[in-house]
Amino acid sequence: MPTVFHIPVCPFSQRLEILLELKGIRDRVRFEVVDITRPRPPELLALTGGPVPLPVLAADDGTVLRESLVLLRYLDTLHPQVPVAQADPLRHAVENLLCTHEGAFTGAGYTLVMNRDPARREGLAAALLEQYARLDAFLCRHARGTPWLFEQFGWAEAVYTPLFARFAFLGWYEGFELPEEARYARVRAWRDACLRHPAAQQVSPEEVIKLYYDYALGCGNGALPPGRTRSSFAFEPHWRMRPWPPRDKYGEPATDAALGLA
Repeated sequence: MPTVFHIPVCPFSQRLEILLELKGIRDRVRFEVVDITRPRPPELLALTGGPVPLPVLAADDGTVLRESLVLLRYLDTLHPQVPVAQADPLRHAVENLLCTHEGAFTGAGYTLVMNRDPARREGLAAALLEQYARLDAFLCRHARGTPWLFEQFGWAEAVYTPLFARFAFLGWYEGFELPEEARYARVRAWRDACLRHPAAQQVSPEEVIKLYYDYALGCGNGALPPGRTRSSFAFEPHWRMRPWPPRDKYGEPATDAALGLA
């Protein structure tokens, strides 16, 4: 059984979980959670050859793979009975073409949430809207299904849905919402359908907002904001037991106690 080492609420790990749910084989892969608020375990460092980004997958023969799109392809071909990627070469090329926009889309969203300069907010929000507009134009040109890229939730949806889910932190910390305008209508329908899909319910907006508070202060991957002793990504107390964090990310930062971490 392959083992995936991953970070809690990691969008790139959720891609794998969605793929496995679509195939109905969630129990065919073991998931090991890594606490990013602590140093990496020595056995994991030995396995990966150093502190590489997660998730990583250890195959049955000990081969270690990384990069979520590589892991998606590996698992899709390892269990081909219910394929998620399009079998037709041209269709698969189209869904891969859509996925080439993912890096810029991800970067725009995370740059906005991690920004600490109020003067940059408007420009960064505009940059993210431009990424949504690019996705909308692509879907209007290439999509053959409603609301999906093709006839059903598939490869491209598995790639983008975790990002749509993480961007709940933009609504909370930045008041960012996709405008009700024609240039975003197609991508809005796609996003909303993706978020509702039964195979994509691994995380909730509340979980994302609470765990990503430190990202809103410019501190990612378990880094601690000044004056704090515990990361918002800490396992305990469980996120359900914590109060909602403050919406004003540009004001006085919340303390460990205010976040329910003390």
